[in-house]
Amino acid sequence: MKRENWQPKIPSFLLKSAIIWPLIIALLLLIIVIGISASVSLQMGFVIVSLIIVIIGLLGFSLVQMLNAISEYILGLSNQIKSVQSEILLNMPIGIVVFDENEPIIEWVNPFLQKYFYQKEIIGLYINDLDEDIFELYKEFQEDSSLNSKRFQWKNAHFEVTYLRDEHALYFIDTTKYGIIAENADLGRIVIGHIVVDNYDETVSSMNDRRKSTIDNLVTSDLSKWAKHYDSYIKRLDDDHFLLVSTYGQLIRMEEDKFVVVDNLREKTSKANTPLTISMGISYQEKEDVIDVEEISDQGQSNLDLAQSRGGDQVVVRTKNQKARYYGGKTNPMEKRTRVRSRQIANTISTMIQNASSVFVMGHDYPDMDALGACLGIRRIAQMNNQMGYVIIDESRINDDIERLLVELRKDETIAEAIISPEQAEELMAQDSLLFLVDVHRPSITVAPDLITPNRPVIIIDHHRKGEEVPDNILLEYIEPYASSASELITEFFEYQNQESEPIQRIEATAMLAGMIVDTRNFSLRTGSRTFDAASYLKSVGADSFMIQNLLKEDLTDYIKRNELIENVELISGNLGIASGEDKEVYDSVTAAQAADTLLSMRNVDASFVVYLREDGRVGISARSLGTINVQRIMEELGGGGHLSNAATQISDVTVSEAVDMLKSVIMVKDEEDE
Repeated sequence: MKRENWQPKIPSFLLKSAIIWPLIIALLLLIIVIGISASVSLQMGFVIVSLIIVIIGLLGFSLVQMLNAISEYILGLSNQIKSVQSEILLNMPIGIVVFDENEPIIEWVNPFLQKYFYQKEIIGLYINDLDEDIFELYKEFQEDSSLNSKRFQWKNAHFEVTYLRDEHALYFIDTTKYGIIAENADLGRIVIGHIVVDNYDETVSSMNDRRKSTIDNLVTSDLSKWAKHYDSYIKRLDDDHFLLVSTYGQLIRMEEDKFVVVDNLREKTSKANTPLTISMGISYQEKEDVIDVEEISDQGQSNLDLAQSRGGDQVVVRTKNQKARYYGGKTNPMEKRTRVRSRQIANTISTMIQNASSVFVMGHDYPDMDALGACLGIRRIAQMNNQMGYVIIDESRINDDIERLLVELRKDETIAEAIISPEQAEELMAQDSLLFLVDVHRPSITVAPDLITPNRPVIIIDHHRKGEEVPDNILLEYIEPYASSASELITEFFEYQNQESEPIQRIEATAMLAGMIVDTRNFSLRTGSRTFDAASYLKSVGADSFMIQNLLKEDLTDYIKRNELIENVELISGNLGIASGEDKEVYDSVTAAQAADTLLSMRNVDASFVVYLREDGRVGISARSLGTINVQRIMEELGGGGHLSNAATQISDVTVSEAVDMLKSVIMVKDEEDE
């Protein structure tokens, strides 16, 4: 379209010297020609001048017309480009939203993005009032100056979002087609699981063939139906071993359903008077990883081992680089260790001790009676195998009962010489020394974590359910959550030692029996026939019940402080008691544990938690349950561990009040998961 009163304007490119100078030279040549012609004949010169004027006029007219045509063409092309740009902005499959330069207020949005707001008028609105997801994305771009684009899943679609900082605009490129392909690839990742029937051999050993066949068919049928429901493949490899092959998408469904087959099988077999439980270890291909079926299967087997070492009746899902996820584990573990297993471990330990230059043993930080009693038991076994054994204790981090026991132990010069500090242990340890961890398997909560190095072999004897944190160089592992205490496990080893060597001493037996009494609450919890066999043996070699009573006595101050904790109890979820101390009031772990035990004896309390400030500045939580609530799982979420009915944790850099809030949040999440 022509503008009114438009006058042609010589384009600047026509005024360039490369164009002007030839014209000037041509004009000069014409003048010279006219001059020469006029000198020859005036009439001829006049004719030539007339012709030149006509030619120049015609050329000028043509030039003006050409400039007009060029200008009109450029103007039309410009309008066409602007029209195309407008059409692109309005109709192309790219969403655009422009914000105010100072606030997240929408100044403009194109129709493509507008339709996701159901044609609602959104200009002038704050994005945080309109859509929280886009607001969070906008904030992320604002806070990270290095972030210019990001993949974004929103409104059932996939986008590649680019942020233009100078324009304060977000561009949404629809990549749903490719996003779906990527999502399908993600959900199609391979999953391999190993499934084992717990205690299968012990359970069916007394059955006739018909009864055994019925149980086998029940287990196989239930697992097959469960796998089919999730479009998965399952194959029986052995009487008690199954292989599961599935995809990540189906694994998500299994996890959402909390692996319901674990509970269903337990309930069905219990009704058939043949209680069986199953354990699963599941792993899968990680994103961006090349498929390595052998590696995935090995990780699945490792997860199965972890599930069984935690007591069975549960599922462990984990890849090599992720934290384990646990399902099940709602029942107390059934005893599965045998005398044969105990003898094998005892003989192996004896051989290792004989081949070592010296033996060192330690328990967990702030050791209790079981930890110190187990340490003394290992030291005595070292003596029986003609090796010097040392018990590592940090005497600045012990409770009153352990302090009283140390006074009794130091009455024996031989034992007194064997009790050393972590610093002394560091000096005495040699390349071929043997290090035992008893009543603990997590390096971070031992008496001296610095002594546990990747190059130093470690033997673990523990009765707590196994967690993910373990030493790098484990020479031998004997973790039996079915046992009442570490002292019980070690007491069984004495039967297989050299009977001609010096036997366990009275004070050592007393300490070990005290450990069993503390961990079983006077033999009222987590006891089996083997527990009483071990206690009977310790009594037969001189364990002093009167001394134990004196060692475990609490003074009046501790009694009052324990009652202070209980006074502050709060019941949540109807049957969970949470007691807490003041933010700046220090309590020892024994007092807290006793308070938790006392709370558990109250009516309508199925689980108790005591939150308190420790001497080291951390906040401790002591947890107990009657077995219907898995307090171990709750404590694991807070960095701790233990048993289904007895667990604890220590949290750094928080106050008691903050720890209580953290505990409540975890309990709330667990309640929602169990619903």
